[in-house]
Amino acid sequence: MKLDGKLCLITGGTKGIGAATAIELARRGADIAINGRNLDNEAKDVKKKIESLGKRCEILIGNMAHPVDAARCVHETIERLGGIDVLVHSAGGPVPGYLLDTEPETWYAAFDVHVHANFHLCRAAVPEMKKRGGGAIIMIGSIAGLRGIPMALPYGVVKGVLPHFARMLARQLADDNIRVNCISPGIVRTRFHDGMSEEQYKINTEQRIPLHREGTPDEIAHAIAMVVENDYITGEEIMVDGGITSRMA
Repeated sequence: MKLDGKLCLITGGTKGIGAATAIELARRGADIAINGRNLDNEAKDVKKKIESLGKRCEILIGNMAHPVDAARCVHETIERLGGIDVLVHSAGGPVPGYLLDTEPETWYAAFDVHVHANFHLCRAAVPEMKKRGGGAIIMIGSIAGLRGIPMALPYGVVKGVLPHFARMLARQLADDNIRVNCISPGIVRTRFHDGMSEEQYKINTEQRIPLHREGTPDEIAHAIAMVVENDYITGEEIMVDGGITSRMA
């Protein structure tokens, strides 16, 4: 898929990996709708950067944990941009907790924003993609979905669901030329990791990550753009993690 002239929705597109993805897809020629929960300075800054590239950018306010908001953002993308070719669900956040101290409400909320939102977004976007002759859907997983992270049970479980969600949907939608993939980042310094101590940073870069550095939002965005543009990749989980999941221990 050549991104020039394509129409994209990026949830969580006002911050972190989502913002970097929105700007990268615009740099490659796409018009963009970005979703966030607030019309803040960060959202306005992303819009300004995209428009400076000569591309359109719409800001759509909504909470992806709410099914009505998820569907509405897709419909608003279609109305404002004229269609939808690419959907990237990047909205979400950390959900720490052990089994016995995780409240049921926290558990369900993690599924609402990370898993159920994908369901509602795709249900709204796929009919339009079929009309347009195809599309690309990207789910954002995590290394926590592949390897056990003891202090983040809800987060690890919901992220572990997404690669198989992508495989199942890819199989169902292949005849419609709609590709579905999952990009799973490693340790990337965004607001997500604001609570990381210097000691944790040192352990990560010296002992856990073979490349001995954290990733950047731009590096994840480049991987997303590559998978969107490659018409022969579907049903895959692609790790972008500095090699951390390749380690035995």
